[in-house]
Amino acid sequence: MNEVNDLAWKINRSAAQKVDRFEVIVDEVTLPNGDEKNFSYLSFAKGVCILPITEDHQVLCLKQYRHAFKSWEWELPAGMIDDENAPPLETAKRELEEETGYVAEHWLELGSFYPSPGSTSEEIFLFAAAGLKQAEQKLENSEQIDVHKITMGELKDLVLDGEFRHGAGLAAILRYKFKTD
Repeated sequence: MNEVNDLAWKINRSAAQKVDRFEVIVDEVTLPNGDEKNFSYLSFAKGVCILPITEDHQVLCLKQYRHAFKSWEWELPAGMIDDENAPPLETAKRELEEETGYVAEHWLELGSFYPSPGSTSEEIFLFAAAGLKQAEQKLENSEQIDVHKITMGELKDLVLDGEFRHGAGLAAILRYKFKTD
């Protein structure tokens, strides 16, 4: 038997409960060592996150109210892929316009990542966008978003000071930096 198959968990039974946009999955599994255990995780749609860069090398950042933390958080534009068959770039273009009121001429794919693989099935696709042109912001009724143009230096300070805590945004910034260095 190969090493990868030796590490697989056998699912004996699985139950799912839909709660709003999330699905809670509880799997009864047999571990490779024979022990049985319940393992639960959240299953929800894939998403996108965009690092929008202006012509003068500023970044469009959002200050967005996040009810889970009861606070306003610094973030990059992001959103859920509604149609699982749609290319992530299509969703990224829509989310950029809806949340910031800008459209982009140039797009750089930065790959994807799993924000919390121990507790969710979420995958987020990352992009950088440039050649920004003003359009119209189209917020959903539950979104409270202020758009700010800040310099890369200001963004770096927000990250280093712990004020920018948006996981997908941090991943997009890091991937962009590594890809363009």
